[in-house]
This record gives sequence, structure tokens and C-alpha cells, in this order.
Amino acid sequence: MPRFFLNEIDEENMKITGSDAHHIGYSLRMRCGEELTVCCCGIDYNCVIRSITGDEVYLDVVGKQRCAAEPNIEVTLFQAVPKLDKLEFIIQKSVELGVSRIVPVLTRRCISRPDSRDFEKKLGRLNKIAEEAAKQSGRGIIPEVAPIVSYKKSLEMMAELDKTILLYEEEGGCSFGEVDFDGVKTVGVVVGSEGGFDKEEAEAAVNVGAEQVWLGKRVLRCETAPITALSILMFLTNNM
Repeated sequence: MPRFFLNEIDEENMKITGSDAHHIGYSLRMRCGEELTVCCCGIDYNCVIRSITGDEVYLDVVGKQRCAAEPNIEVTLFQAVPKLDKLEFIIQKSVELGVSRIVPVLTRRCISRPDSRDFEKKLGRLNKIAEEAAKQSGRGIIPEVAPIVSYKKSLEMMAELDKTILLYEEEGGCSFGEVDFDGVKTVGVVVGSEGGFDKEEAEAAVNVGAEQVWLGKRVLRCETAPITALSILMFLTNNM
């Protein structure tokens, strides 16, 4: 069933406007009486099309429920900026796996080093990738791709979460299975770029409460590591 997202709704006067309305009427060729799903704030609204005009689709709500695809934890992926094609892949797959927000972070070893103004120009496309992945995977929200931040800023954001996982393969750390997620509602997953993190960056994350975790004996690429970590996290928290 087609899925569409709204930031806010009026259940008594549900309507879809703009490009989505055009897509419903002209691309999908949907007609009155057909069903679709509207997603808002993690709730799925089962709707029937009441009427269609050129740029508005009016709907009747016939049922609603919490989106079954939404995890019961809120996960923020702090991804050190890799090359753009890798970042696009990471965004798509992490949204499919249930991440709530992707925060691109500029670290010392990033090979790709866009400034905030250049990265701002790419945000529209990156958020569109997140939206399409959310629709494809049946999510109840569209996860945000945030503007690029400094590592210092990301540390401040990590400190506000219930738990933060730092993927770092050097000395110390524990396996993912040893991390206690009992009672945790907000989680950060911190992943390096092609060059990983330097020791000072890893120590800074630990100092704000991050737990240093390794993913096994094999060294994973920067685009493989977040997908692996999110898959394990969702399994361990019963969100698969």
C-alpha cells in the first residue's frame, strides 16, 4: 500500500497536497475509494481517498495504529564524513535498519572535508534519500540527516543520550554483546570515516560516557561498520 508522510494532521480533514498529491493522482493513477497509508510521528493512518483534485487529495481515516516498523529506541548515527557515495549508501541502509537521525561529523582523519556551506547544498538530496528509504522500508517517520557538525559538537550531543557506542578497534573496549541496553531509550552509534578515529578523539568520546566497542577480528569498511552495528543493536534490543 502506498505510504506518504505528513508533519501534522487533522484527522477530521485529512489531506495530502503538493507533489505527493500530484504523484497520487497522475503517477499512481489512484482513484476515489482506493486505500493508502499516511504516516505522522510514528503513527500509521489507514485512509480511503474521498476526492482528488489537481493538487489536493482528501482522505477519510478508517483506522490507525503505531507503526510496527518503528523501533522502541531512538538511535542517532554519528557518522564521520566519508566520500559522498559512501555516505548516501550509509544513509539509505541505516534508515532501512531503523535509525532515527544521521549526524555527519567532521573528524581529523576524514578524507572528504566539505565545509558547512558546501555540505548544506547536498542536504536536500541526502534527506530525499532518507525519505525514499523510509517509504520503501515501511517506516513511520522520516529520519533526519542533520547538517555537518564538528567533533566537539558531536561530543556535546552524545553526552545528552542514555548510551553511546563508539566503534573503535584499538586497545580496550568490549564486544557488542557485553553492552547493557536495559532501560535505554536513546542510543548514539559513533562510526569513523575511511581513516577511523585517532586516539585523542576516542578518549574524548569515552570521557563523555561512550562505551568503546569492537565488532570482531575482521576490519570493516566505513560503510560496512554502521550497517553491521545497527543490525546488532536492533537485534540486541529486540527491534528486528
